[in-house]
Amino acid sequence: MPKSSNGTYFNPMTDSPLLPLLLFTGAVYLAKIWYDDVKAAKAGNPNPKALPGASSASMALILVGILGAVILVGVETAGEIALGVSEEQSDIAAIFLLAMLGAGILEEVLFRGYLVVQSKGNTIRTLSIIGFSLLFALLHYQYYIDTATTDENTTITISLTAKSGWSLLILMLNSLWFYTLRFVRWNTTHSLLPCFAAHMASNAAVFLVKLAQGHVTSLW
Repeated sequence: MPKSSNGTYFNPMTDSPLLPLLLFTGAVYLAKIWYDDVKAAKAGNPNPKALPGASSASMALILVGILGAVILVGVETAGEIALGVSEEQSDIAAIFLLAMLGAGILEEVLFRGYLVVQSKGNTIRTLSIIGFSLLFALLHYQYYIDTATTDENTTITISLTAKSGWSLLILMLNSLWFYTLRFVRWNTTHSLLPCFAAHMASNAAVFLVKLAQGHVTSLW
């Protein structure tokens, strides 16, 4: 029989004290490069090595993207309450908001920009979107790690809980929504701008939910 047992959620994307400033700084730099590519294209001198999706998009699509992202956060929060797991969220410091906003740029350029197969037809593109969305979800997945100690040894078990399973589904839906924003027919230039806006709005909404529920525990 275990002598003692305790468990905790571990998210490899958030449990680093240096991550907020590094992500935000990198995001600002990448956003500048992306915007320079947009300006060059508008001036009739496109950069042959431009970042993906470096073009403008309609305000209507941007607003639709933000609305959809916020609705998904609402669905996630309602689901956690219904499952009785809303108190199982990880705690963060307020400074991590910088990382969350920065991720809205960095992750969109990587996933919605580069990690998609566009030259093999719509079926292959759709399959790649599903596959990379699963990867996106797993990289953000909150692993529940249970540690049980006996007189002889310590056993560490990583398991799927109601909270982590629900979060995994929402992460998949988020990724699919961001991909949809880039490749929907109304986004004729496949601009990443609606994806940036939606991802940043989603992360900001998640931060506000955590703040309201008491899971923002300190400034730093």
